[in-house]
This record gives sequence, structure tokens and C-alpha cells, in this order.
Amino acid sequence: MIKRNLLVMGLAVMLSACGFQLRGTGTTELTIKELDVSARDAYGQTVTQLRQVLERSGVSLRSGAPYRLSLDNEQQTQRAVTYSSGSRSAEYELTTVLNYSINGLNNVPLLSDKLEVRKIYVRDGDNITGSDQEGTQTRDEMRRDLVQAMVVRLQMLTPAHLDELQQQADQRAKAEAEAAAAAQRYRDETPQQSPLEIPGT
Repeated sequence: MIKRNLLVMGLAVMLSACGFQLRGTGTTELTIKELDVSARDAYGQTVTQLRQVLERSGVSLRSGAPYRLSLDNEQQTQRAVTYSSGSRSAEYELTTVLNYSINGLNNVPLLSDKLEVRKIYVRDGDNITGSDQEGTQTRDEMRRDLVQAMVVRLQMLTPAHLDELQQQADQRAKAEAEAAAAAQRYRDETPQQSPLEIPGT
């Protein structure tokens, strides 16, 4: 018993040293301390839960923050993957895909990516109500997993990394503006040819 307890304690110390935390325990530390969070569905459950998790993690959510996280599009799909005899029950695969982007100063796009979560649940044709409740519960679990995955992505970003992305975006914008100005100058300085006149016969 003592050896087993020591083994469990040793594993816990090793995992915590690696930065691992069990879901629902401890706090999630982010180096980003200010963030503007928006979503196409401004009052949707995903963005609401994400805001709550970020605020509990010490992130100040405010309009006008240096960086803005935008949940651009969340898509949910469902497909049957297996059927039982008589097709009374089936396994369904639920998928949620969340497209997001992070913008910097002057609303300049810094990065964009997507998150994807999949789960399978069994729909019993003899218990429609219970199956619907299980489907709803599975979707809720997927939403929590999606929010957790989004927080993990944010944990990987630091203010220094975002500043670097901002500088790169500013340089690209400057180069594009200079190229557009040079093209316009070329058009302005190039004589326009007069229409070709065809002598009458």
C-alpha cells in the first residue's frame, strides 16, 4: 500500500513538473493578460464559457485590448457510423469545428486556425427521449473540450510572440502599400495611348 501511494505521488509530482493539470483542477495560467474576445454568435455558449474560463485565469477581457480573439465560425455536424440489426439503434459521430483568428493593432490579422472535436454516442431508436438527452450531454462535453483546447492554444502564445507577429504583419502591410503606390505612380507616369483612328474607306 505504501509503495503504491509513493508511486502515485511520484507520478503526480512528475506530471505537475511537466506542467500537466487534470481538467477541472487548479488554475490555468496565461501570459496574455488583456484580450478582447468576440464571436459571430455574441451570446453563444462557447464564447460565454470561454470568457468565464479566461476571467478565472486572470485575463482582463475588454474592448480595446491590444489583441482580439475572434471566434469566426462554429460548425456542428452529425453522421451515422454504425447500425444495429433492424436499424433500431446507431452510433453517431458528432463533430464540432471552430474557426478562430487573432487580430492585433489596427485590426491587423496576426493568425488564424481551427479547432476540431469529435465524439461518438449511441442513439437508441426505442428510447428517443433518452438518446436526445445523451446527444445534448455529449455536445455539452464537446463544447467544454473545445473551450479547453482554445485555452491551451492561448497558453502557447506569449506577448513577445504576438508582438513579433504584429511586426511581421505591419511589415507586410507596409510592403503592400509601397507596392500599390509604386504601381499607381507607374500608371500615372505612363502616357496613355490615344485611341487608334481607322481612316474611312
